[in-house]
Amino acid sequence: MMKLLQKILPDSNERELKKCYKIADQTEALEEEISKLSDKELTGKTETFRKRLADGEELDELMPEAFAVVREAAKRVLGMRHFYVQLVGGVVLHRGDIAEMKTGEGKTLVSTLPAYLNALSGEGVHLVTVNDYLARRDREWMGQVFEFLGLTVGLNLPGMSPEEKREAYQADITFGTNNEFGFDYLRDNMVLYPEQVVQRKLNFALVDEVDSILIDEARTPLIISGQANKATDLYYTADKLVRRLKPEEDYTVDVKTKSVSLTEKGADKAESFMGIDNLYDAKNITINHHIQQALKAHVIMKRDHDYVVNEEGVIIVDDFTGRLMHGRRYSDGLHQAIEAKEGLQVQKESMTLATITLQNYFRMYDKLAGMTGTAKTEEEEFRKIYGMGVVQIPTHKPMIREDLSDKLYKTEEAKYRAVVEDIVKRHATGQPILVGTVSIEKSELLSKMLKKRGIPHQVLNAKNHAREAEIIAEAGQRGAVTIATNMAGRGTDIVLGDGVEELGGLHVIGTERHESRRIDNQLRGRSGRQGDPGSSQFYLSFQDDLMRRFASEKIQGMMDTLGLDEDTPIEGRMFSRSVANAQKRVEGNNFDARRWVLRYDDVLNQQRDVIYKQRRQVLTGEDLHKVVLDMGKELIERLVEAHTADEDIPEEWNLEPVVEAVNSFLRQEVEEDDLEGMEKQEIIDYLHDQLKEDYTSREEEIGADRLEEFAKVVILRTVDRKWMDHIDAMDQLRQGIHLRAYGQTDPLREYQFEGFEMFQEMVQEIQEEVVRYVMKSDLGEDEEIEREEVATNQTASSGGSPHQEQEKPKRQPVRKVEKVGRNQPCPCGSGKKYKHCCGRAAQTG
Repeated sequence: MMKLLQKILPDSNERELKKCYKIADQTEALEEEISKLSDKELTGKTETFRKRLADGEELDELMPEAFAVVREAAKRVLGMRHFYVQLVGGVVLHRGDIAEMKTGEGKTLVSTLPAYLNALSGEGVHLVTVNDYLARRDREWMGQVFEFLGLTVGLNLPGMSPEEKREAYQADITFGTNNEFGFDYLRDNMVLYPEQVVQRKLNFALVDEVDSILIDEARTPLIISGQANKATDLYYTADKLVRRLKPEEDYTVDVKTKSVSLTEKGADKAESFMGIDNLYDAKNITINHHIQQALKAHVIMKRDHDYVVNEEGVIIVDDFTGRLMHGRRYSDGLHQAIEAKEGLQVQKESMTLATITLQNYFRMYDKLAGMTGTAKTEEEEFRKIYGMGVVQIPTHKPMIREDLSDKLYKTEEAKYRAVVEDIVKRHATGQPILVGTVSIEKSELLSKMLKKRGIPHQVLNAKNHAREAEIIAEAGQRGAVTIATNMAGRGTDIVLGDGVEELGGLHVIGTERHESRRIDNQLRGRSGRQGDPGSSQFYLSFQDDLMRRFASEKIQGMMDTLGLDEDTPIEGRMFSRSVANAQKRVEGNNFDARRWVLRYDDVLNQQRDVIYKQRRQVLTGEDLHKVVLDMGKELIERLVEAHTADEDIPEEWNLEPVVEAVNSFLRQEVEEDDLEGMEKQEIIDYLHDQLKEDYTSREEEIGADRLEEFAKVVILRTVDRKWMDHIDAMDQLRQGIHLRAYGQTDPLREYQFEGFEMFQEMVQEIQEEVVRYVMKSDLGEDEEIEREEVATNQTASSGGSPHQEQEKPKRQPVRKVEKVGRNQPCPCGSGKKYKHCCGRAAQTG
């Protein structure tokens, strides 16, 4: 068998196939032994394999026998026996490569081999298809084999509840579409509690129509968005408030760290202006955030220094070069706050909550494999981006389809007239015909022309995709004429009707060459399955997109020299080579474009990995006490370093800004006198000790468990909101970064550098906000932590004003008749300052 197959494929594939033939031969040798097992014994092999794995055997060692078991199970359950070449395909897939198998060679059945073998580990296998119909079909069809062998099988579809999805993912093998798997990954990284996660570890993905999913759809990212509208009125309201605040009296400024903080008097004014009781209450996080950004816009950000205002709006000025940074926007609502300050229309904030490209999603799997009928032309891209080779699997029966040479016409009208004449002629004999078009418009044009000639036909395009399976099922019947766009029933076989073989089988007509040879090969591949007769031919014109862009003037001049009229085509080897070369150039351009998209997305992907990893640790971890204190320590270190770095002599340090900043999150205030005579590290240690004392006292007041839960919610939602704004900022940066090339700089390096700086800023903002709210938020003893309420305020993703978000009844705070200053003597008569006595217990923000 092996020697026969070696004659069919070229030597370039031989080395890879030889390795696979050895395994396939071993599997074949086991067929007689396995066929003698009873159903119970055959099913019991699954547990035997799992025990052997537990005892230290590798999946590769089990492969021949496991494949033989699956082959026997398929015979008994489906009445289908894997051909030798299908065993070879299974080996290629298990190795984590791409098996290129012609249409009709049974790729779906091939997938059962590596899926079963890899599911034995118990870590899950994802079988990925291009649409829900195929996912459901394959689950019902091939799922029978897996269930017979004792494996569990799940189906992951849009619209399923989290519980249903979790059950599907817990199965040994899960069927679903590429988009749904990716969206579930993003949603899992937005949840508040571990029990809301649906996916397990990304172990092994087997992708059907792998070129369609990993190349054609690779440049379109998956995006989870919030609601379409976000309130912008709060930016104007916060702006009005800030205009009424007075420096030093209502707020203090730290120029070195470019931060501004409200004083106690300023917080009182803000509460009065906004009509709220406690600015630092968890319910008022959104309001507080807008006030902070409005303050920064007015006090820190200077017009014509940090930014300019022109007809385009607010444009950032590069700190280093002084150039305008078109397309870049400040993140976290700061840009909108500046727009409000300058009296401009506030642009809506980004509503992208999470995003990832399919390229980066599938690269996260421990092992990735794929199947398709057309992949060899894109092997370089598969290898460089995904680390997968392409192995061409020989056909079970020799291919006898006749691929006729292309015909080139002067005009598009002449081309379509020739196509219609060909269809009329072949239809008269009863031969079924499949016509491929490049657009819905062209498919409808051809349909009108056929109607005029009285030719009955079906049209398959995006407008009637619901009937795809039904139309394709009839496309091989005698007299059938089917017009299809590039959909062309991908993933389903066109079976020939009775008597059609004698008529020459299915004839495929291409009305235009696609940019990619792979798409043309897919259309041809609809005909000639499993050794069936068939034929194909492409009709082209100089008005086609590809020919207009790349056809050589030499060929165009040839038609004029020969004096050929519109209805006389030219054919020939030179012309075919010219078309193929044009396609190769376009394929190269498209590969470069996708590679550049990936390089830019890799910058965000590295940041996403860090955020999601840390987020998952918070989600599943228990020691959030340490997480908050570590954030506080980094915050303190930055503050101290910023105000002591320039001076060697401690006496010349200006510690007032440090004290002002730390008092915004410490519950027991410190003064400059407290830091007198300390070295830099001593100051850091002292302030960190104060923070630890405050945290311990907070735990004693409201309970360690409640504080732990509250800290978890605050951390997760702060991360989510800041990450959402960061995604928007990175997208804005990406859109305008190409302009840097005019300044003789590398846009990608600039994007990497600035993206890293923006990421660092985001991490610092997360730390500041988390520490402040965990330490200062007012949580009454009997008040339950509202998970979703905190989530809503933190993400600020819903429409409507913040006041609408507070409609639920809230606990009324205890009001004092007379307010005691923190540094005044305590009214209890102890002789201590109020902040160090009764104020310490009462202080909650």
